[in-house]
Amino acid sequence: MSAPGEKIAVSSTKTAPIGAPYSQAIKFNGLIFLSGTCPVDPQGNHVGIKEKDVQAQTHQVLKNISGLLEDAGSSMAKVLKVNVFIKNMEDFKAINEVYATYFPDPKPTRTCVEVARLPLDCLVEIECIAAQ
Repeated sequence: MSAPGEKIAVSSTKTAPIGAPYSQAIKFNGLIFLSGTCPVDPQGNHVGIKEKDVQAQTHQVLKNISGLLEDAGSSMAKVLKVNVFIKNMEDFKAINEVYATYFPDPKPTRTCVEVARLPLDCLVEIECIAAQ
């Protein structure tokens, strides 16, 4: 366990490799803050992007989050807040169909917004905050 107020970076091989100057996650005071993740598997393959398959992309994003949380000592059951960024609000229902299968009740609080563009021109990016 870290000292109170100590910021600790967490990385995982169960999620997409990062190629930019940020941490995959940060542990701080009993919370875990996860960076936004796109639909890239741990081997670096873009999942569902070329095909514009929003459900395949959502599955991969949530698999990445789940793996990172596991390596950080947490789980999807401990997620408190989720921010979902989507390219097209028309995909809201399809994303929710996948999203609902990853979080047990009670579901975390959530914000979902449509954005002009996402990295890799993907259709969905998700970030979250979880308890340790």
